Amino acid sequence: MHITKLSLTLFTLIFYYHSQAQKNVKLISYVHPLIGTEKMGHTYPGAASPFGAVQLSPETDTISYDLNGKYNHDVYKYCSGYRYEDKTIIGFSHAHFSGTGHSDLGDFLVMPTVGKLRLNPGTATHPEKGYRSRFSHTDEKSEAGYYKVKLNDYNVLAELTATPRVGVHRYTFPKTDQAHIILNLIAGIYNYSDKNIWTYVRFIDNQSLTGYRQTNGWARTRTVYFAMKFSKAFKTYGQQNNDHQNIYKGFWRKFDQNKNFPEIAGKQVRLYFDFTTQQGEAIEIRLAISPVSQKNALENLEKESTHLSFDQIRKQTQEDWNKELNRILIEGTEDQKINFYTAMYHAFISPNLYMDSNSEYRGLDQNIHKAADFTNYTTFSLWDTYRALHPLFNIIQPKRNNDMLKSMMAHYDQFSMKMLPIWSHYANENWCMSGYHSVSLLADAIIKGNYNGDAEAALQACIATANKRNYEGIGDYIDKGYIPAENNATSVSNTLEYAYDDWAIAQLAKHLGKTKVYHQFMKRSENWKNNFDQHTGFMRPRLSNGHFKKDFNPLDTHEQGFIEGNSWNYSFFVPQDPHALIQYMGGQEKFSAKLDTLFFMHLPDKFFAKTQDITREGIVGGYIHGNEPAHHVAYLYNWSNQAWKTQRQVRHILEKQYKPTPDGLGGNDDTGQMSAWYILSSLGFYPVAPGSEDYAIGSPAIERAILYLENGNKFEIEALDQKPEHVYVRKILINGKELKNFSLKHSEMMKGGKLTFYMSNKPQY
Repeated sequence: MHITKLSLTLFTLIFYYHSQAQKNVKLISYVHPLIGTEKMGHTYPGAASPFGAVQLSPETDTISYDLNGKYNHDVYKYCSGYRYEDKTIIGFSHAHFSGTGHSDLGDFLVMPTVGKLRLNPGTATHPEKGYRSRFSHTDEKSEAGYYKVKLNDYNVLAELTATPRVGVHRYTFPKTDQAHIILNLIAGIYNYSDKNIWTYVRFIDNQSLTGYRQTNGWARTRTVYFAMKFSKAFKTYGQQNNDHQNIYKGFWRKFDQNKNFPEIAGKQVRLYFDFTTQQGEAIEIRLAISPVSQKNALENLEKESTHLSFDQIRKQTQEDWNKELNRILIEGTEDQKINFYTAMYHAFISPNLYMDSNSEYRGLDQNIHKAADFTNYTTFSLWDTYRALHPLFNIIQPKRNNDMLKSMMAHYDQFSMKMLPIWSHYANENWCMSGYHSVSLLADAIIKGNYNGDAEAALQACIATANKRNYEGIGDYIDKGYIPAENNATSVSNTLEYAYDDWAIAQLAKHLGKTKVYHQFMKRSENWKNNFDQHTGFMRPRLSNGHFKKDFNPLDTHEQGFIEGNSWNYSFFVPQDPHALIQYMGGQEKFSAKLDTLFFMHLPDKFFAKTQDITREGIVGGYIHGNEPAHHVAYLYNWSNQAWKTQRQVRHILEKQYKPTPDGLGGNDDTGQMSAWYILSSLGFYPVAPGSEDYAIGSPAIERAILYLENGNKFEIEALDQKPEHVYVRKILINGKELKNFSLKHSEMMKGGKLTFYMSNKPQY
């Protein structure tokens, strides 16, 4: 898009006015939730509040996790439930992950229909055989906190909004005596035939019901309660129960439970509600969720939604989004503002609130707890988010991040395994990915002064987690200094990530004056050296006898000892000590040349053909931006006295990997990590090694920015002589003093002030 001189002048005036005293500038118009819904982004377009428990969004198909008893590769496309490429909608469910590469949730799917009642969803090729409906993107609108779409097969307008704990629906019907609303308690994301353990529904009256759903999926012991209220009484209601007919039937068989029965239970239950509607009549639904009880779900519904209209809730939620977006004000092109504020939106979707309005929540021990001095959160995709998302929170969301860390400590205290989260959601540890990166979050926040909990207890939790010998090769790692390849399929990446995490523990120990612990974990942080092959110059799988594994190809992402990556990308994963890595790779000149090769090579498709999380769209040369392990790599030129190459590559990645279109993300957004990379890199810096005060300087893409800090200070960034071709930094000033080492300290930023970049089209050698 082209921004006119007039609009640029107006935005500049608004920016100046805003810089004098923080105001609430309307920024949600720059949020395009459809970005990332096509191809690999795995985002969703529906309605949610910032960090809310409810994510009310459309589902576009019912792909099962299993196909003929094996993993169905197509299910991966539906991690968020929605694909922009699809032409039908099967309903609107209340819980979704944003941008993940594995999935769960999709609870309480609601679908309005007209005509003959059908309780089977049908298929994408024959939607008329089920209750799904065709739709068109021309009839679809997606905003922060609001979604609408016309269901063409039924001439029904569907609108969605949400409070933190309540999904709010508004369905506008034609004139008919055959209007139906379906509540599908079978539906789910990454579904399979036995995923539903049990569902229960109790009708309060002819407008209200409560219940719960238990599932065994990514979270193996997950219970979600709900309360549902209609704005209009239904004429009749009923169920379709597809449970397998067991030999034991009990004595509930005395009743006809299929129609107008007040209590329903089973594993495979779909409900329907019948209405007569006039032309243009709207039926609203409020559906609240709770991790604790039906009673709490009702309280959540009452406290958050019953006193407000649909439009009032939409307005309030969009005001909440606008307030969050106003934490950073930028000046740039129209496309940059769309990309930037959509990235902020995606970054502020999760972790998610996991606590009722009375502060109760379900713990890892499956008991009910009450949060006394913090807000409890869930959805910790830590392998992804320790890199940039939580460091971003330490800058602009420190209070919320503090609560997230307290939630992680509660996880540790309640968990029988006595470990901090690896990847957790809904009171379950799901063990996905590698490393124990919760220690990085704790170290980073404590060192930066953003944690008001017990720091000593946090350190002990970090140590206990790092010493869990029976988890993912840690025993071998401690004993040998590496994980033998024959014992673990991701032996190299595990070793590298443990080594970084151990460095983070060492930094925390040093901060707390624990010298013995510091030295112990600093020694462990050097274990990456045990997987570095001096002969080839690559990180490489090592066998228990000490020899490197044969049949090694650094380009291949398959069966080479790395999780979602190859040796070319992982060989640069020593963020805790780039200087030592440079020495091992032969010095600065050879190191820079190797980085050049990574960014300018061609990686043939065959080397990632079986790795679903890596596709051509997310690759720059051989550098895989569409996945996280190398997100810091473009900044490593700073350590080899060629910072201009960092500047060039960062701007190239920003331009090529982020677009204001549905296919605008080169890979999974991974609960905000890809978006956080964009935000920080656009501002001109990046946390190469969280757990340190230092941010590596890159090349800002925006013209100006103001960061409104929670301590009351504001930190301004300006890029003078900024143009698309001016990707190089000629000079940097921090509060008028020259910054020469391409490193910015967190404490300097928190004091407020101004960071000034002088941009140029010529590199500074």
